[in-house]
Amino acid sequence: MISQDAERTTGRQGVLGWWRATPLYLRILGAVTLGLVVGVTLGDQAAALETPAKLVLRLLGALAPPLILLAIMQALMRAHLGGRQALRLVTLLLTNTLVAIGIGLLVANVLQPGSWSSPAPAHAPAKAAAGADPLAQFLDSVPKSIGGPFSDNGTVMGVIFIAVALGVALRSLRHHEVRTVEDLVHVALTTLITILHWIIDLVPLAVFGIVASIIGVKGFGDFLALGGFVVAVLAALTLQAGYYLMRVRLGSWAPPLYVLRGVRDALVMAFSTGSSTATMPVTYARLRENVGLREESASMGALVGANFNNDGTALYEAMSALFVAQLLGMHLTLSQQFIVVLTSVVASVGAAGIPEAGLVTMTMVFKAVALPTDYIAMLFTVDWLLDRCRTAINVMGDVTVSCLLDGKTRERPETRAP
Repeated sequence: MISQDAERTTGRQGVLGWWRATPLYLRILGAVTLGLVVGVTLGDQAAALETPAKLVLRLLGALAPPLILLAIMQALMRAHLGGRQALRLVTLLLTNTLVAIGIGLLVANVLQPGSWSSPAPAHAPAKAAAGADPLAQFLDSVPKSIGGPFSDNGTVMGVIFIAVALGVALRSLRHHEVRTVEDLVHVALTTLITILHWIIDLVPLAVFGIVASIIGVKGFGDFLALGGFVVAVLAALTLQAGYYLMRVRLGSWAPPLYVLRGVRDALVMAFSTGSSTATMPVTYARLRENVGLREESASMGALVGANFNNDGTALYEAMSALFVAQLLGMHLTLSQQFIVVLTSVVASVGAAGIPEAGLVTMTMVFKAVALPTDYIAMLFTVDWLLDRCRTAINVMGDVTVSCLLDGKTRERPETRAP
């Protein structure tokens, strides 16, 4: 017979299990719908609901630097690089990423999606008439960076936050052997990704809060501009796909349409899962079996290169920075846009293994040019769709690199077409 405590525990696990079993995009769509209703109903009073979004962004901002650091370290340690093919791989990856960011900045500067509406300036949070705001005090106690609480101006509460989070996350890894430096990096990265999954679970709550507060205070202006941003990103991703097909046509023996037919399973899986890491084995298999590439070319592009190739993500981050700047009436100079390019390239390296990597690395891009990270929460509302589109472009980039590495001479002419 199950005790009452056990029943309550099972019930809590059931609710949490249902929440995590529901696809993230469905939870976000539900949060957007509820936020619209609450924002229209409450009006200016909905301004206080932006606190959950600020909390999620604070947590993402604190987690982003160590996540990127460890992801890049692990990717470089595990990558099997050597010989002239490795140098060519690096050149192709860097070229594709720079072209993607260039296309993104060009489309954002031409279409100016942030100027499609004239929203009112972001409202400042109202000050409490008497006494300190408990929610504001709680938000201030959440560390802005993992190392922040250990500085001279750090708080004991921040140390407690970090200690509890790392302690709980490490419980599942407490028996993991650490015999090499790579093991240590793996344990550290896995721990942070566990914490990241907890933060991702809060994203729908942040979406609800930001949608309700923006609709209640400023109306639908920002979201009309957001529609223009979606159009601009999809246009840029389409141009990037065209660039890939052109590179395959000029630099590989395989016709572009033949390649697309051969790897369509991988592209569909990338769009449906939103994960280029989960798609890697399928991409490799289709390149070998359907397209007929050499084993070295397929593995270098689809397995090794995938850890560093995030062209769609870099494009999206650069366009997001320009969009928010346009939305706020700010002008990013050429030097600032160059900083966006540089930060996007660095942040995209090794991001393939990080869940919702675009949202994590975007905080670094925004901070590099002094853009308010609060507006990243507004991008949550459309990120579930754009994430799938840019992941498909990431995988298409892996395929392109593999084809270019294979060259203009086919190794196995007898390979049948898909």
